[in-house]
Parts: sequence; C-alpha cells; structure tokens
Amino acid sequence: MSDYSIAKHFNQYFKIHFANTKELRQEAYKIRYGVYSSELGWEPENAQKMEIDQCDEYAYHCLLEHRRTGVFAGCIRLIIPPPTDPTKQLPFEANCLQSARKEIVDTTQLPRGSFGEISRLAVLASFRRREKEKNVPFVLNNIKPDTVFTEEERRNFPNIAMGLYLSGIALASLCQHQGMVVMMEPRLNRRLKRFGLPFQQIGDDMDYHGKRAMFYLDEQDFHKELTEQLEELYAIIHKEMAEQIKFVKFGKDTPFNIPDVDLSSHI
Repeated sequence: MSDYSIAKHFNQYFKIHFANTKELRQEAYKIRYGVYSSELGWEPENAQKMEIDQCDEYAYHCLLEHRRTGVFAGCIRLIIPPPTDPTKQLPFEANCLQSARKEIVDTTQLPRGSFGEISRLAVLASFRRREKEKNVPFVLNNIKPDTVFTEEERRNFPNIAMGLYLSGIALASLCQHQGMVVMMEPRLNRRLKRFGLPFQQIGDDMDYHGKRAMFYLDEQDFHKELTEQLEELYAIIHKEMAEQIKFVKFGKDTPFNIPDVDLSSHI
C-alpha cells in the first residue's frame, strides 16, 4: 500500500489564500483574464487585463499560490447574493433558470444568503495540460505540462483544480450554507462523484460555453463522502481558510460564522 499523501504533498507545494485585499482579488482577476479572455476567448479583452463582472461585488475569492515561485497558479470564487437585495443575482439565476428541474431542488424557494454559486475556476496554462487541454479552463485528470517545474511538482498539478474546488466548499461551510450551485459539464460531474462530491443535476443540459447544466451540492455532502486522501486535504484547506478569515475585518453583514470576519475596494 502506498504511503503517498495527496494532502501532504499538495500542502508542501501549494498554499491557499483567502483573497481579503484588493491586490489579491486583482491577482484572481488577472488569472481569469489570462484563461477566459486571452486563451479561451469566452470573455472580451480589455486594457486592464483583468476579467471582472458584476458578481465580483458580492463574491469571495480564493487563490492558490505555488510556494517555491510565489506564482498564483489558480483561483475560484464563491458568489453569495445579498439577502437584502433581490436584484443581485447569481450567474445561474440570470442565465439558466429556464432549464431548472425544480422537482429536484427549487432554488427559488431557498432563503437568500443561505446558498451561493461556485464559479470562475481557472488555472494558469503552465500548471495544466498541453496536448488535448487547449479549450478548457482547468483539468481534473493527468497532465504533462512542458514547464520548468520539477517532476515532483508536476505530480501534484492534477490536484490543483480539486484543491480549488475544496477551498470553495470550505468557504460555503464557513458561511453555514445549506448548499451550493455549480454550472458544469456532466462529464466533469462524473469525475467529481468519483472523488466523493455527489452533486445532483438540477437543470437540463444546455449550451453555456459548451454542454453544461446546473448542479447542486447539499451541505450534508460537502465533504462526508470524500475519499480518505481528499478528506485529509479538505481538513487542511478548511483550517487554513478559517484561520485566515478570522483575522479579516468584515462589515456587519458578513456571512462567515467567525468573529471579526469588508468586501470593500474590490476593484
């Protein structure tokens, strides 16, 4: 039996950051621009070279830093609609509700502020693929990037996207959310299920940057079905996120269940 630990090696080479400053959030916007605008062409290019939308006003961002180089390798965000402002929607509410399977989960009946949407997962090209992965923002399978990274570092690159997913789930857990929504390809959902994230499909397949659908993960499934290795990684990420958030000064409407946890100055 192998003694290899995904959590130990991931933590050796990468560090999760809660983007609690304007500068860190801009690092996330730059990664998104490089992937979604420059590389994939899904979003328009701009002079600022940052990909930003209206949801960033009420989103919380995570960054993944490559420890040896200090390079931010990837990002993800958890968007939480303000309970007091129903005009501010989640992306799936603005674009995908017509496909909803309300008999499974009716998100329109969930209390505002009790759920969010994970989106804008992006990983720099140098920490991904090459050959068959030229049209995707991240991968969850084996990769062989032609980079200056060591063989041991490259061994951990396939876990980057999962580490970012787990950081988004940790944020939702710290907000005591009852669930979260993700727009993703059904085949990605099948991979996530193998890792222990049993998202339910709550919308019909639709054309949304390719074949995608709405998926929902209930709070009781945030991490309880994770494989043993990924449960260990989730525990490290959750602890790291909680410690970082604890020392951030937030406004009175913070969703985090931690004292003294401002989304001000986003851009």
